[in-house]
Formats: sequence, C-alpha cells, structure tokens
Amino acid sequence: MTHTDKAAANPPRALITGASAGIGAALARQFAAAGHDLVLVARSKPKLRALAKELKADHGVKVTVLPTDLSQADARRGLFNEVEEGGFAINVLVNNAGILEMGAFADIETGRHLDLIELNVAGLTQLTHLFLGPMIARGEGKVLNVASIAAFQPIPSLATYAATKAYVLSLTEALSEELKETGITLTALCPGITATDMVAQAQASNDLAARLPGLVISDVDDVAAQGFTACMKGEVIRVPGVLNQAATLAARSAPKWLVRAVGGLMGRAAL
Repeated sequence: MTHTDKAAANPPRALITGASAGIGAALARQFAAAGHDLVLVARSKPKLRALAKELKADHGVKVTVLPTDLSQADARRGLFNEVEEGGFAINVLVNNAGILEMGAFADIETGRHLDLIELNVAGLTQLTHLFLGPMIARGEGKVLNVASIAAFQPIPSLATYAATKAYVLSLTEALSEELKETGITLTALCPGITATDMVAQAQASNDLAARLPGLVISDVDDVAAQGFTACMKGEVIRVPGVLNQAATLAARSAPKWLVRAVGGLMGRAAL
C-alpha cells in the first residue's frame, strides 16, 4: 500500500472539545467538510449526537461522541484513556471548551473564578499535555487552542476570563517554538465577540453587552473557517476580522498604561 493509499484509508481525525454548540460545532463542520473523522466532546450527549448525525449525513465522515465533563481532571484523563484504548489516533486537538463570567471581580463568587481557571486553563493544559505525547511519538500533529482578543489586554468586568485567555495565548506561542522541529504546530484562534450562546447569555445579563452593535459581532461560521485554515497552515496566531486585528495590534504596540486606561474606561462602563 502506498503512502497515498494509506492516507485515503485512514483519514485524519480531529478531537474537538466544547463541540456541542457555538465555535466548537462550527469547527466540527469545517473539519468534517475537509474529510476529517471526528471525536466530539462536551457535556451534552443529545446535542453531540444530533451534530454527529448531521455531519455523518452531510460529509460521510466517522464521528465518535464522548460526553465528558471537562471541568474534572479525572474526567479529562478518562477521556484520553478512552481515546487511546479505542485506537483513535488524534491528528488535530481542538481545545475549544471554555466558560465566561462577566461582572465585578469582587461580586463574582470565588468558586466561579476557580471554575473559569479550572476549565479554561487547567483543562486545556492537561489535554494538550496528554495528547502531545502520542503526536510527538508519531512526529506529526496539530493543536488549535481557542483563545480570544481578550488575551491581548486586561479587561475590567472580564478580569479572570481575560487572564485565562492570556494564558492560552502565551502557552500556544511558547509551545509553537518549543515543538518547532517535531512536526507539530500550535495555533491560537483569537476571535472577538462572536454570535454564540455564551455571548447571548452575557448580553441577556448585561445592559452594555446588549447594546453592542452588530458590526462588532463576528459570524461564528467565519470565525471557525478562519480557525480551520490557520490550523491547517500552521499559523501561530489568527485574529479574525479587521476591527479585531486593529484592536490587538493597538494593544500590543501601545504603552501598557494606555492599554489599561482604555480597557478601564470600557470595563467600568460594563459594571
């Protein structure tokens, strides 16, 4: 069997967390359309099954559904073990699962801050570490981490969320260099405000968020398409949207005090 025959017989497989809705579901559609078999992970089994049925019908790919509560370290380890025992070689790991909490830092319960850190930081770190091992052994693989433009600056009213995304961006950039000669690429997708259920919930609970103009809200399918393309190309950072690109460039080039001051004005207005 030639290399081409082997590739045809064994299509690449992507594992996508937070796949039941929003950017995760849109990314699943992108990978399926490109011929990837899928392992879909989220808490909601019914939503995952519905998406799996859709993707199988539309693209003829194999889809495995593994409902998992990724907020638990043991569950994350169990997910990896189940994938390994099932013989699923994961060519692309998509760390999309995450949560957001908007409001004054002191008014949000301590436990909720820790929930954000557990899923957005600890969960992503653990899964990346677990799945990198087999990728390094094979000498190939891709990791797509869904961060945010919030990663580029501190944001009052989203203090912990923005801090977790800054971690994701930093980790991605560091590992992209650390693993440069291994055949593995890491990409951070940094979208702005995107039309997802998570953003809709924030808008429902916050007057300022509810008044956001449609111009600054990105289309979820476009964000996913850009994330997929960047991942396949091995780009380290992809920021979808001209406005978002301008904002991140300004945040990186402006003095820290100015970035804080502008973020403070906007953040305090949201409280």
